[in-house]
Amino acid sequence: MLKSIIPAIALLATGATAASAHITLENQQAPVQSTYKAVFRVGHGCEGKPTTKVRVRIPEGVIAVKPQPKAGWTVEKVRGEYAKTYDYYGTPTREGVKEIVWSGGSLPDDEYDEFVLRAYLTGDLKPDTTLYFPVVQECPDGAAERWIEIPAEGKGADDYEQPAPGLKLIQKK
Repeated sequence: MLKSIIPAIALLATGATAASAHITLENQQAPVQSTYKAVFRVGHGCEGKPTTKVRVRIPEGVIAVKPQPKAGWTVEKVRGEYAKTYDYYGTPTREGVKEIVWSGGSLPDDEYDEFVLRAYLTGDLKPDTTLYFPVVQECPDGAAERWIEIPAEGKGADDYEQPAPGLKLIQKK
């Protein structure tokens, strides 16, 4: 009996490690037509190496993006045109931040930290859907973790090795 329990425990431990290895959002639900504070939780480095850069791709329909400065890190805002013009509190908005890059710091593999931005979720986004923020985590010697997999219809984040952090959109109250 002990022989059958040990493999089961090992399998559970491996599953728990894989599930906790993802970059996730602290708040995984937000209403459309509202301001959202995205807190990206980074729980490890790349195969034992420290994290030295975190790149977050901003999905279409998310505008007015402002990153939170982080002591010891440099913040870069990559700007570009949106696919369409959005209304931001009465102001037509055609371009803005499309990617945030935190770099120059060092987050050891055995430590945890958070990277934060604030953004507006436009009314063009559909409630009862999930919005994904692809993230690339870079480490020394070219090592990287690419949390960019967006689940196909009928699948969830647990079906993928490196899922992008997801935000469930809900109706504004």
